[in-house]
Amino acid sequence: MPFYSYKAFTADGKQTTGLVESPSEDQAVHLLKEKQLVVVSLRQTGDLPFAGALAKFQKVGFSDIVNFTRQLSTMITAGLSLPQSLSILREQTTNPEFAKVLLDIEHQITGGGNLVDALSKYPDHFSSIYVSLIRAGEASGFLDKVLTRLAETMESQREFRSKVTGAMVYPVIIIVAMIVVVGVLMVVVVPKLTDLYKDFGITLPVTTQILIGISNFAVRFWWFVILAGIGTSIAFQKWKKTPLGERLIDTYMLKVPIIGNLQKKLILVEFTRTLSMLLSSGILILDALKILKYSLGNVLYRDAIDDIGKKVEKGFTLGDTFHFHKEFPPIVSQMMKVGEETGKMDDTLLKLSVYFQSETENLVKGLTTAIEPIIMIFLGIGVGFIVISVITPIYNLTAQFK
Repeated sequence: MPFYSYKAFTADGKQTTGLVESPSEDQAVHLLKEKQLVVVSLRQTGDLPFAGALAKFQKVGFSDIVNFTRQLSTMITAGLSLPQSLSILREQTTNPEFAKVLLDIEHQITGGGNLVDALSKYPDHFSSIYVSLIRAGEASGFLDKVLTRLAETMESQREFRSKVTGAMVYPVIIIVAMIVVVGVLMVVVVPKLTDLYKDFGITLPVTTQILIGISNFAVRFWWFVILAGIGTSIAFQKWKKTPLGERLIDTYMLKVPIIGNLQKKLILVEFTRTLSMLLSSGILILDALKILKYSLGNVLYRDAIDDIGKKVEKGFTLGDTFHFHKEFPPIVSQMMKVGEETGKMDDTLLKLSVYFQSETENLVKGLTTAIEPIIMIFLGIGVGFIVISVITPIYNLTAQFK
């Protein structure tokens, strides 16, 4: 969007100047008036330097969708029309890419379309679950309530993801720092020591010879290491998307100690929370299971949901069908039975999601607590190996001089 340079007076009569970003001159004046400024002059200055280039790399993130949902919910509940709400949100967003999306959605709505069809054009931004909930809201006439529930759920998801990601930041920083330090030692420090040892012609211990061999390989073939790493990563990502690769990886990941248990908990949190939201929005259980199936990030759970849906369609109860799938712990089938008996399946699933979320947060805390000493042990072993390899020849050399 273009920028406008303005001169204006504040409410207390002081002159001020600045820049304002707006899609049009009228909207720029409107924004300044909202800030209680009296505009004296306004002229377009174009985009800021590099703004166009930066906009190409700016993507629509999960937070953009969460904020959009919450704001749209508030506006619809307050009685604003859908086109008017979309127009206001488009003007307020700081993401140019998302502003384009909102502009297109607004045009479709004003042209006689509905919100579901407009959102369906952007599956990368609005998931099938999101679209299904909006469809249910429009069909039932309770779009405001569906948007409110959807906003609350997405905000909980964002907060939960933030906690999990934040807990992993420290271990990742330590590991990256270790790799950088070892790389510098191998490429810069060890070659200089190697030259020193050659000048004195001393016999090197085995650990030092291994260290020098690794260093020589890193110095001579660093480009090969980088290319091999990139090539392996690309090949692995392609193989991972194949049916065989996906099944093997998903099966193996669930069996990895601690990590596998954490992944199970994360899937169960998303599954129970999302299913609760779908059912509370008036979506039938069979349709909810079909929608939810494709949102699960593990093929074993997708297969389980597919089998559960088929059995429910034949007349089996949810509690009984979940009981026969080991991917779901016994508490899931037990709570499902409670929900069926009380007729409050959505509330029961919501409480279940809170339970799994609490377990996951405790598991993440325990994992990060356990990772720190493990990292320190590996760091100590690595540093000890390098120190012994470097110091031993120097010690032998000084012993010869004595």
